[in-house]
Amino acid sequence: MEYSLVIIFWYGLIHAISPDHLIIIANFSIGKSKLKTFLISLMFAIGHGVAIFLFAKILLLIDIDDSILSYGDTISSIVILSMGFYLLYMSMTNQIQLKTHKHKDKNHIHIWFGKSHEHENKSEKGAFGIGLLMGIGGIRGMLITMGVINDGDVGLSIIVMFMLGVSVVFLAFGLLMLFINENFLKTKSSIKKVVATAGIISVAVGLNVLIPNG
Repeated sequence: MEYSLVIIFWYGLIHAISPDHLIIIANFSIGKSKLKTFLISLMFAIGHGVAIFLFAKILLLIDIDDSILSYGDTISSIVILSMGFYLLYMSMTNQIQLKTHKHKDKNHIHIWFGKSHEHENKSEKGAFGIGLLMGIGGIRGMLITMGVINDGDVGLSIIVMFMLGVSVVFLAFGLLMLFINENFLKTKSSIKKVVATAGIISVAVGLNVLIPNG
């Protein structure tokens, strides 16, 4: 059992190191604070693990053709494409806002999308929800791995180790996004370039996932 958990942990690491997962974290983390970036990365990892756990349990009880499971990848690609087009739209329509102020003698930069500044931030909930949707695309890989180890059982300890694996990668990437936020997002022009770049990469990654399934 111990070896199974180690394998699942490493599977989580490898699973997380893919452009489609990392670009989602990048999209949600642009312009966010250290705490927000941490929570976004963590909530995406938890949502991802919960989705795989629930759907894997269902699919182990119900025999579903592999061609149907492939639609999980299609859902993931549509999510990434949608986010990419949204970021491009925001950057092209001048809806990226920036405001600076001082708090305890330290400069703070607030970045948001849209015409008005909403203090209620839903990024963490959004990251959790997107993690759930993206988890659908990882079901096939998880079931194949489960078939090799642990006699195909998907228990809570298995999912916890998987989430730990993906969390390590997501949080590490979150640190990279934090570095970008603190060092490169100083003006509306720089923010617009970063957002547009993230949008272009998102569209490219989404198309790359979607086209082979078409």
